[in-house]
Amino acid sequence: MSQYIHKSHNVSVLIYHLVFPAKYRRAIFDEKVDDVSKSICLEIEKKYQIQFLEIATDEDHVHFLVQSVPTYRVTKIVTLIKSLTAREIFKKCPHVKKSNLGGFWSDGYFASTVGKHGNETVI
Repeated sequence: MSQYIHKSHNVSVLIYHLVFPAKYRRAIFDEKVDDVSKSICLEIEKKYQIQFLEIATDEDHVHFLVQSVPTYRVTKIVTLIKSLTAREIFKKCPHVKKSNLGGFWSDGYFASTVGKHGNETVI
C-alpha cells in the first residue's frame, strides 16, 4: 500500500484515483490487453516517480490508483500514462490498432485525490 515518499526537501503521500475511458467507449480490454497494460505500468514505475498501487480494468475503461511526487502535476501523470500505454498496446496487440483507428484513449479522464487511509468504500 502507499507509503511516505521522502525527498531532500519534502515528505509526501499523494495518491490519485484516475479513470481513463477507451476511445468511443469501445470494449477493447480483453485479457491480453489487460496484461500488456499492467506490464507497461510496471515499466513506467521503473523510469518515473509514479507507483501503481492498484489497476483494475473494465471492458471499456481502466481505473488506476497511483502515488506520485509533488513535482508531477496530475495532467503530466495522465499524459505520461496514456501516451506510453497506448503506444505499447498498439505495438503488442495489433488487433486493437485495427479496431481503433482514431486512437486508443478518449480525450477525457476522471481524477480524484485519495487520502493515505482511503479504502475501497471511499474510492
